[in-house]
Amino acid sequence: MKSRKAFFINIMMVGLACTLFISSCKTPRSIIKQPIKQEGAEYLFGKLKERELQFTWFNARYSADYQNGNQKHAFSGQIRIQKDTLIWLSLSVMGLEGMRLMITQDSIKYINRLNNTFLIGDWYDLNMFLNTSIEYDILQSFLIGNDISFYEEGKFKATIDKDEYKLVASARQKMKKYIKNQEDELKVFIQNIWLNPETFKITRADVKEIRKDNIKLDATYSSFETIGSQLFPREMTYQISAENRIHVSVVFSRINIDEPLKFPFKIPSSFTRVRP
Repeated sequence: MKSRKAFFINIMMVGLACTLFISSCKTPRSIIKQPIKQEGAEYLFGKLKERELQFTWFNARYSADYQNGNQKHAFSGQIRIQKDTLIWLSLSVMGLEGMRLMITQDSIKYINRLNNTFLIGDWYDLNMFLNTSIEYDILQSFLIGNDISFYEEGKFKATIDKDEYKLVASARQKMKKYIKNQEDELKVFIQNIWLNPETFKITRADVKEIRKDNIKLDATYSSFETIGSQLFPREMTYQISAENRIHVSVVFSRINIDEPLKFPFKIPSSFTRVRP
């Protein structure tokens, strides 16, 4: 009698385990569909903005691998950002600084200690070098894993791609109040954003300028860790698809947020200025 009772108990436990297993397999898919059905793209976009990295100052060490066609380089350094104002980069090889860059909304400067030269240019010069069409706010957003700033929200469409949310904007335009020269054309992008369904952090983003269909900037973000009370991706990869395919992989370390920073940038008098 006891053996029969034990047998039925075991059968019930196996059945319960199977039910829980099947339910656990179905739950993530049903959960991921629910916000899209009930709230739509606006809900997801709101969550994206809510979970973005909030900062005034950003400071981190990094190591990177760069590939452009057959050219490959490995380097490390430090990045400092004053939000919406300035990006400062130091690039070192074998522990020795080779270059230092300072990027603002209007200008791009670098010191090249490898050949004792310096450059003072603008975004046109950078885009000619990269064969693309980006600007400060796009670069800043892609460096920290946030959505691009100062662009109209537009009409996003929400879909599910594998086990992530995907937001698609077919025509996202820069706000007029952020165009300094009103004679310039408004930049219009096609944009895709992938979100983790639990954290609503961006795991991948790409932009493609409508007027240049052969050029696209793609970024992926992984290895998220908590910095203060916010999630930040320690590993990032970037790819610019144009005439040449540029690939950069970055690993961040020693990340600090909202500690006031200095941005040292002094051009030695013996250095020679190069033209873009």
